[in-house]
Amino acid sequence: MFNVSSLPSELDFEALLEESFSQSTFERGDTITGTVLSASHKGLIVGVGSMRDGFVDRTDIERLAMEPTDFAIGQEIDVTILRMEDDDGNLVLSISQARQSEDWKKAEELLEKQENWQGFVSDANRGGLIILFGNVRGFVPASHVSDLPRGLGEDERRTYLSRLVGEPISLKVIEVNRKRRRLVFSQREAQRDTRDARKESLLGELKEGEIRTGIVSGLRDFGAFVDLGGADGLIHISELAWHRVKHPKEVLNVGDQVTVYVLRLDDEGKRIGLSLKRLQPNPWSMVEEMYHIGQLVSGTISRLADFGAFVSMEPGIEALLHVSQISAPPPSHPSQVVYETQHLLMRVISIEPDKQRLGLSLKDISDEERFSWQEQNPSKQLSPMMTQANAGNAVLAEVQSEEVEIEAGVEAEAENTTA
Repeated sequence: MFNVSSLPSELDFEALLEESFSQSTFERGDTITGTVLSASHKGLIVGVGSMRDGFVDRTDIERLAMEPTDFAIGQEIDVTILRMEDDDGNLVLSISQARQSEDWKKAEELLEKQENWQGFVSDANRGGLIILFGNVRGFVPASHVSDLPRGLGEDERRTYLSRLVGEPISLKVIEVNRKRRRLVFSQREAQRDTRDARKESLLGELKEGEIRTGIVSGLRDFGAFVDLGGADGLIHISELAWHRVKHPKEVLNVGDQVTVYVLRLDDEGKRIGLSLKRLQPNPWSMVEEMYHIGQLVSGTISRLADFGAFVSMEPGIEALLHVSQISAPPPSHPSQVVYETQHLLMRVISIEPDKQRLGLSLKDISDEERFSWQEQNPSKQLSPMMTQANAGNAVLAEVQSEEVEIEAGVEAEAENTTA
């Protein structure tokens, strides 16, 4: 017998109706969790808790390199709604896009946290590198590929980038746009972060006075950069050698392995100052053993100044030839008598090792001394005699003689006019 009291009340009907609506208020693009109801060669039937079941086509499953039979009946899976209804009235679902949705979320998290991610290059074209980020294809523009040589032609660039296919690289997410399906990475940014982190760590480990080994990573006019294992230190040009260096390439080449002295650390500026010469004997500490007052020595003019000429001597000592010691009378400028690269015989006239000074004289060297010294040192060829101090004296004497002759001629002409 039918019992009216067993019927749901009007309030119960409203609750059930509201519940049914809440279960079916899905929209296109939503990602939801469903249960596999059946699997066939065509695809999967997935229950999503609504009045209708959903269908996942086989082609969608194959995008994941899977088959419908790889899924078990009753298995819960995430799916994305592609269409609200097909010809049979079923929801059209996608497993691949649901998994992409998770990948997009991970990419957004990486972008927000500014974290690096390790990936593999799957392909390359003239514009850059293709990266598979789960089920999403990402891109590294060529301008964000580290160590890509500049000035390459289109074919050369493609060839260079193709060599990276299959290689693991560290990347940083710099753009995520789901609507435009843009996921952009940068290798340069990732390496910069890695090097900054290594430098921070290295600065914490290094101590002034330590000796380290590194690789010369770059040369500039002002010095050489040395990679100490992920962080670069600088050897200033004045710290390359005890003698004067015009350019670091005179001493080092990129790629050279060098042992350096940690000269100073700047934690605030994150700079590491290195020295090469501090690991070499200071020639000035031996200068009194090598030279004495009155000794004849040979040296090469390294540079000129208004007050004299600097002379490069062995081993790495730069002496001064003052303008007053070049000739008598002294020239108005050293270039009137001597020039750079000129090899001369001079006499030691002062030694001040504590001030790193060695004074030389050129004007008092006689031809006999020069000839005798050359016989005793045949391997050290002096510059031609015309560039020696006596040649300079001769030039000055000739000029003075011409001036005297001119003055005499003027006086004689004046006397004839008076007469």
